[in-house]
Amino acid sequence: MEFSRPVRWLLLLAVLLLAVFPFVGADYYTELVVRIMIFGIFAMSLDLLIGFTGLVSFGHAAFFGLAGYVLAIVTPESSGVSLFWSLPLSILASGLAAAIIGWFSVRTTGIYFIMITLAFAQMVFYYFQEAVQWGGSDGMFLFFRPTVTIGNTVILDLEQNRTFYYFVLGSLVASLLLVKRLLGSPFGRVIMGIKANESRTRAIGYATFYYKWVSFIIAGMLAGLAGYLEVTHTGTISPGYLAWHESGIVIMVVVLGGLGTLYGPVIGAFVFVVLQDTLQDYTSHWLLIMGILVILIALFLPKGVTGLLDQILYRQGIQNTNNEDHGHQDHRT
Repeated sequence: MEFSRPVRWLLLLAVLLLAVFPFVGADYYTELVVRIMIFGIFAMSLDLLIGFTGLVSFGHAAFFGLAGYVLAIVTPESSGVSLFWSLPLSILASGLAAAIIGWFSVRTTGIYFIMITLAFAQMVFYYFQEAVQWGGSDGMFLFFRPTVTIGNTVILDLEQNRTFYYFVLGSLVASLLLVKRLLGSPFGRVIMGIKANESRTRAIGYATFYYKWVSFIIAGMLAGLAGYLEVTHTGTISPGYLAWHESGIVIMVVVLGGLGTLYGPVIGAFVFVVLQDTLQDYTSHWLLIMGILVILIALFLPKGVTGLLDQILYRQGIQNTNNEDHGHQDHRT
């Protein structure tokens, strides 16, 4: 998968702006940007399923919340745990859950796939809702962020908000590059072929079940990374992180940003979080307004906010090309 040259430049500019933002932005807005970046990773993981594999999962929040619970469970109240083993453990836990759920889910299609993923996610939700040892409906607290040390030497002090900011930024960029590389590989071309026409992809010899299953696992592990970062950021985890409405919100974010664009869900996360932060000051029914906005975007901008951006870049490119052609004609004249 390749981005156009204007998109590459815009993404590079966005990363540079994010890199300098902690030095110019207030602490409140820096924390808001951290939340946007984490939500962007979460939405990107779901876009791998919906936008590129054609699997509409309504239980994706289960992997997001499960990784957070694993981190909270293994972290004692007296000190932080090493990131070097707690992060892989949390991601692998989400990956294992995705492997089990996906093994049954990807055998179905359409509404049946949606309902099975929703049912499994609700099972995980109700388990933690009733698990008194894990805090029940109140959830758990994370009193210390994970440590990044070698021996007695601190490599990264994640208790420092600015250090944690850059760790999240690095995770977002790494996730984007990893998924982009994955989609550009033969595996990525196959799953995109499955979305376009699964029957034809199967007919030419590809075991589509296993490709969809692996895609489901990778998306679950990426969601686990986002859940790990979210709990590290907020210091709390509760069953609400695994609920069906969280999956609904992240689907809304993906549609808002643009399906099948990879970077679009990150833009969607930015729009969603900023609007949420703004609308909550005026009304408690902000989700109703967001729902109306998503409906309007689905009707008039089927490719989301990213589609509008692409149109602007495309028209600008045509205009620049025409100007160059006129310049060459004037020169020849």
